[in-house]
Amino acid sequence: MSMNIVTLLYLVASVFFIQALKGLSHPTTSLRGNLFGMVGMGIAILTTGALIVETAGSNAGGMVYVLGALLVGGAAGTMMAKRVEMTKMPELVAFMHSMIGLAAVFIAVAAVAEPYAFGIVAKGEEIPAGNRLELFLGAAIGAITFSGSVIAFGKLSGKYKFRLFQGAPVSFPGQHKLNLVLGLLTLGLGVAFMLTGSWTAFFAMLALSFVMGVLIIIPIGGADMPVVVSMLNSYSGWAAAGIGFSLNNSMLIIAGSLVGSSGAILSYIMCKAMNRSFFNVIGGGFGGEATTAASGAKEQRPVKSGSADDAAFILGNAETVIIVPGYGLAVARAQHSVKELAQKLTEKGITVKYAIHPVAGRMPGHMNVLLAEAEVPYDQVFEMEDINAEFGQADVAIILGANDVVNPAAHVKGSAIYGMPILEAYKAKTVIVNKRSMAAGYAGLDNELFYMDKTMMVFGDAKKIIEDMGKAIE
Repeated sequence: MSMNIVTLLYLVASVFFIQALKGLSHPTTSLRGNLFGMVGMGIAILTTGALIVETAGSNAGGMVYVLGALLVGGAAGTMMAKRVEMTKMPELVAFMHSMIGLAAVFIAVAAVAEPYAFGIVAKGEEIPAGNRLELFLGAAIGAITFSGSVIAFGKLSGKYKFRLFQGAPVSFPGQHKLNLVLGLLTLGLGVAFMLTGSWTAFFAMLALSFVMGVLIIIPIGGADMPVVVSMLNSYSGWAAAGIGFSLNNSMLIIAGSLVGSSGAILSYIMCKAMNRSFFNVIGGGFGGEATTAASGAKEQRPVKSGSADDAAFILGNAETVIIVPGYGLAVARAQHSVKELAQKLTEKGITVKYAIHPVAGRMPGHMNVLLAEAEVPYDQVFEMEDINAEFGQADVAIILGANDVVNPAAHVKGSAIYGMPILEAYKAKTVIVNKRSMAAGYAGLDNELFYMDKTMMVFGDAKKIIEDMGKAIE
């Protein structure tokens, strides 16, 4: 296969990737976007495989390893994708990011050890300084991505007792100065490797990069995890692009750049949605003070509670209802039950809309995917900036498993989430909140909305409560 054909096929695959990103930008075209992405990746894999077969020649043993790795990786990915629950999707994404980062590190190590095997130089020649720079950047970003994604996985899971894996931020005096020093040392060691080719400098740089990945993520609170997921996505793309330059592989460069740039743009959008600067989140997140305060003893405050029948009566007598889905809805797998409830309300002539906050859930677009899985009509789903003005005229706002994204504490100076735009459900005439308990949200803050006179708490599993509401409305 000539390099002209290889380049052409890589270009076709890149066009498919661009179309995939375009399709994934909206729920109505997301399936098509996924299809474009799969076809593009298929073309890239087959082209690379054919190129490896052609260049491997009589090295059949090497091809066995390559094919074996493809089979193992493909089988593992297929099994994980089929088995993963919607609530575990963020952890799966973090795991995939960690694998991309680790792959970049392994490729960089292999390329430094035997550059001739990758066609970087002829056997016996030294790696040019420019290629060493590319390998340094790819390996460093890959190492940061790997260790940072491991911490993100633990924080997203929320089931590990290890302190670094808990949702509360981990901070200590001089943390930012330490990060700055380690960052400068990593850069210095990378430059030393670029100039001298020293293995000692290379591995010391890698070790510091792994440590930096941990230190960058641990001070970020649970409320910021959607930004962390998109940020690590960006890192993984830049790591791949850096390695692509070293290997002179246009497909890696293009695909990595697409992932890196789209992840960076998404991170910016998420930070803007929370009224935070990107550097503020990376520099330590927010939620630290609130989490510390929440860990102490809390004053027991009375709330107005009711049953599913009470909630159904209120819903049945409303003219407009706005549903606010949250992570608790995903945990209970209640998206299909919500759709059925909304259909029953619509059949009674009640206007039903869904309000989506950009950081609801544990990763960008989590609630959109959840509702799309239940085939909720797209014309009923509204983003925060489009729906907020309607809460004041809504008869009922029903909050299902959401907390931080409807917390009026965002309007209170000194609050850990001050300035974060929220869904203004507190403006509705009546508010129904379904939660398992009065536990604080992921940011560790109490929610004043739950104590308002207009609010009725309905405690219990979201799926059962929603199903009971639907039966009562009948």
